[in-house]
Amino acid sequence: MRVYTSNLLGRSDELVLHGGGNTSVKTTVDGEDILLVKGSGWDLVSIKAEGFAPVKMKTLLEMAELKELSDSDMVAGQKAAMTDKEAPNPSVEAILHAIIPFKVVDHTHADAIVTISNSKQGEAHIAKLFPNFLIVPYIMPGFILASKINEMIQGLDWSKCEGIILHNHGIFTFDDDAKKSYDKMIDTVTLAEEFLEKNAEVKFDVVESTEFDVRELKIDKFMHVNQSPLALHYASQDDLRTKVTRGVLTPEHIIRTKRVPLVLEDGDVEDALKHYKVAYEAYFSAYRTDEIMLEPNPKYAVIKDFGIVTFGKTQKEADVINDVVSHTMMAVLRADKLGGYKSISIPDSFDMEYWELEQAKLKK
Repeated sequence: MRVYTSNLLGRSDELVLHGGGNTSVKTTVDGEDILLVKGSGWDLVSIKAEGFAPVKMKTLLEMAELKELSDSDMVAGQKAAMTDKEAPNPSVEAILHAIIPFKVVDHTHADAIVTISNSKQGEAHIAKLFPNFLIVPYIMPGFILASKINEMIQGLDWSKCEGIILHNHGIFTFDDDAKKSYDKMIDTVTLAEEFLEKNAEVKFDVVESTEFDVRELKIDKFMHVNQSPLALHYASQDDLRTKVTRGVLTPEHIIRTKRVPLVLEDGDVEDALKHYKVAYEAYFSAYRTDEIMLEPNPKYAVIKDFGIVTFGKTQKEADVINDVVSHTMMAVLRADKLGGYKSISIPDSFDMEYWELEQAKLKK
């Protein structure tokens, strides 16, 4: 049932995209309490039993009580606590799954929830829509988030808690029954979708696309050109540069898309690309400590009255980025109907883009 409901959640792009979200189930093996949590590298839509990492609950609960823990030490500690060393690395949210005292835990980055949260009045809307949820302000994922929630749940009456909403990030539901936890997720997201249908309807303008030679975009080997009604509407907005450079929909997207796209309104493509790189280098210099700078090229471009072009070292990468950007575009347009789109701050964006766990891959 844990595998089955995980697959069901993974089938919906409106809940998780390309590796997003995570799920778990608590069990007992040889008298020891174990958390089976989604492993790194698995997608919910296709995960199988072997995709769940078995981690000792005792270790995870001890980690939750620590005052400090680097993410690399967290990963090493979780790996050491695995009962099957051949299993994939546990999700970085394993501690958070462990401290929720229910057998089954589901976590998604549901578009509707994050769209409302990423509006300027998001805190008020979320509080009104979900009065029985534990609502958590944006905090960096991993140990810091788990530690903060561990503080917040001290003395919490779990019988009255319907779930957890993480501002700018996503939602957790839970139960001792897999179907009930799944149903709670669907019911909650449906409520958010109904709110958006009523308060944030988006009608696409009819836009006749302009001419543009995508061969001028010599950024990566592969591209995906999107001229859907959504992409054309998004790329035809007034004050385009301001509208499309307000940050990611949910934090993990930044590794795929960077914080902002290349914006082409007029003028020379080469010059615009040069300015993009200079701005990225300035952003890196402003917040760096000892990180290695990632490639400064954009991951996608918004081209005035033409559409969206995403870039990748493979066609799959370009297509995946297009999927992420497509969901982001719709969320931005809807959040603007609620008074304005607002993502996480620039410093928080940098922290996520240059997360220790991502940098470790580069240093290897």
